[in-house]
Amino acid sequence: MTSSSVLVDYAPLIVHWRPPVDLTEEQFFEFCRINRDLRIERAADGEVVIMSPAGGRTGDRNSEINMQLRQWAKRDGRGVAFDSSTGFRLPNGAVRAPDAAWVLRPRLDALADEAKERFLPLCPDFVIELRSPSDELPKLQDKMEEFWANGAQLGWLIDPMDRRVHVYESNVMRRELVNARELSGEPVLPGLVLNLIPIWEPSL
Repeated sequence: MTSSSVLVDYAPLIVHWRPPVDLTEEQFFEFCRINRDLRIERAADGEVVIMSPAGGRTGDRNSEINMQLRQWAKRDGRGVAFDSSTGFRLPNGAVRAPDAAWVLRPRLDALADEAKERFLPLCPDFVIELRSPSDELPKLQDKMEEFWANGAQLGWLIDPMDRRVHVYESNVMRRELVNARELSGEPVLPGLVLNLIPIWEPSL
C-alpha cells in the first residue's frame, strides 16, 4: 500500500476519470469518505479536484470568516451556516465545497435525514470563496459563476492579495470593492456585516 503527501498551499490537483471511469454519486461519496483528510470536489464534467491543505494565514482568515458568519446565522435564525468541509451537490451535477456557505432552514428541513448525512443536494443561498496564494483568480471566478448559475442568491469572492472583493448579487451586475472595511449582506441577508479588517490583516 502506498501513500502520497499533499503539499501546503499548492495548486489543486485535477484527476481525470472519464471516459474509462464514471463514478456514481455513491462511489464518489465513498471515495471522499475514505480520503477524509483531503478536500475534494467534482466538476460537472466529472473531473475530480483535490485541493491541498491551506497555509497558516489562509486558515486564520477562513476561520475568521466562518466565525463571523456562524455568529450572525445563530442570531438571525433563518438558516444554517456551513464551513469549507461541507460538500454541496449542485443541480448541474458538480460537488463543490465553498469556503463558507449559508442555506435557508426550510430548504434543509425538506431534505431526508439520510441526505443530510451526505453531500447536501442543493446549491447554497449564500457562498464565500477566499482566495489563497495558490488560487488562480479566473478559476475562482468560474466557480462563483457556477454557484450563481445553480441558484445562489449572493456570493462574495474575497481576494486578500489585492484587498478586493468580487460581489455577486441577484439581478445586479457583478461589482468589485477595493480595500473595503466591511461587507453588508443587505438586502439578501439582513443584518449580516462581515468585518474585513481581520481578513486584510490576519493575526499571524
